[in-house]
Amino acid sequence: MLNLDGKTALVTGAGSGVGQGIVRQLARQGATVVVNDLDQAKADSTVAELTSAGFQASTAVFDVTDAGAVRASIAELGPIDILINNVGNAGAVPMEMAAFKDSLPENWPKFVDVNLYGVMHCTHAVLDGMTTRGWGRVITISSAAGRMGLNIGVSIYGAAKAGAANLMRHISQEVAANGVTCNAVALGLMDTVPEEFTAHAIKGIPCGRLGTPADAGYIVGFLASEEASWITGQLFGVDGGSAPF
Repeated sequence: MLNLDGKTALVTGAGSGVGQGIVRQLARQGATVVVNDLDQAKADSTVAELTSAGFQASTAVFDVTDAGAVRASIAELGPIDILINNVGNAGAVPMEMAAFKDSLPENWPKFVDVNLYGVMHCTHAVLDGMTTRGWGRVITISSAAGRMGLNIGVSIYGAAKAGAANLMRHISQEVAANGVTCNAVALGLMDTVPEEFTAHAIKGIPCGRLGTPADAGYIVGFLASEEASWITGQLFGVDGGSAPF
């Protein structure tokens, strides 16, 4: 069940956090994983952890917002069967939160570039090979901010996340006949929330805890599997019941 032997999975932003949880799960299911990150040291550390446990893993350092770098790196990697678009937040720069009316237009691109264009660049680079081979999985990590309005200063980020999720819906219709599925996962509050906000955040989560990288890995592992071959064009809320719809 859920076996990924013989499959190669590329996970962007997998040097830490949610991405790290995803590569661990895919490796446990038998996939050869490619750990992408902008930080060479973080990527190497994750790969070292996986290989020491007997899994097949390698590093790929490139910026998902650089279309040329994405194309060149993926061409060098060879066939990618599973793509997890995980990179998010504000990419290589700190996440700045502000109400839309107070936001600076010159800051908007950093959110759109990584959360939407990064997904477009990576997906475009692998899709032709997937459709030619007749099998593929594209899974994009979205956010609760891409499903609902939130008064926490993340409007541009949320708009980009919503765009990426809807991109999956459209592409899913184009490639389903070629054995390729495209889905998105809207994560709720994760355990990366600053400690001073943890107690307050948990009050709004029916399951009574923050999400973990392992939680993200479990849903991605299922969607990447053969057992999920009839599931495509969907957005899955994984949030401890915070948005039960």
